[in-house]
Amino acid sequence: MWGILIVREADALPSRFGDGGVMPINLSLGDTERPVPRWALRLAKALPFVVLPHCLWRLPFAFGFSMGTVDPSAPPMPWWAPAYVFGLSVLTEALALLCTGLVSGWGERVPDWVPLIGGRRVAPLAAIIPAALGGLGLVALWDTMPLAWFDLLGFHEVAFSNNWWMVLARVCISPVTLWGPIVLALTYAYYRRRRAV
Repeated sequence: MWGILIVREADALPSRFGDGGVMPINLSLGDTERPVPRWALRLAKALPFVVLPHCLWRLPFAFGFSMGTVDPSAPPMPWWAPAYVFGLSVLTEALALLCTGLVSGWGERVPDWVPLIGGRRVAPLAAIIPAALGGLGLVALWDTMPLAWFDLLGFHEVAFSNNWWMVLARVCISPVTLWGPIVLALTYAYYRRRRAV
C-alpha cells in the first residue's frame, strides 16, 4: 500500500468530502473488486523504477552535455531544450505511475473527488484499449534498441567517444525496453480480472 494523500481544500466544499474540507485520495494498490495477481502488483510497483535510469540519463542533455555521444551533424540545443527534456522525463514517470491504475481500485471506479464522473465504474475497454495500444507503441519505440546495438535490420546506434559512455548509455537505457512488455502484461492481468464483471 502506498498510503493516503490528504489534500486541504477550501471550506466551501460539498459535504461528500467529509468534515473540515479534507479530501482523502487513496493511492493504494490491489484494492480491487477481484484479487490482483501478486506478480502484477510487483510489476506495477517496479515500473516507475524501471524507467527512472533512462529519465536520469536524459537530464544532462538539457544542459548541453552530450553524455559521450558523437554526432557532428547535430544542431545546437535550442533555448527550450531544458524544459523539453525535464518535461519528457516527468511525463515518462507520470505515464509509468498511471499504469498502477491497472492494479488498483481507481482503475475500476473513478474516485469520488473527480468532478462530473466521480464514483462511476470504469468500462473495462476504456482502460484495456489505451493500455494495450500504449504497450504496443512502447514495444515498437524501445524494443528495437538491442537491434541498434548490433546494427541489425537497418537500426543504428549513435556513436560514442569511448566504450565507457556506450556501456553507461546501454545500462541506463536497456531497462526501458521492459516498459512495453510490462504494460502489456498488466493490461492482460486487468483484462482477466475484469472480463467477468
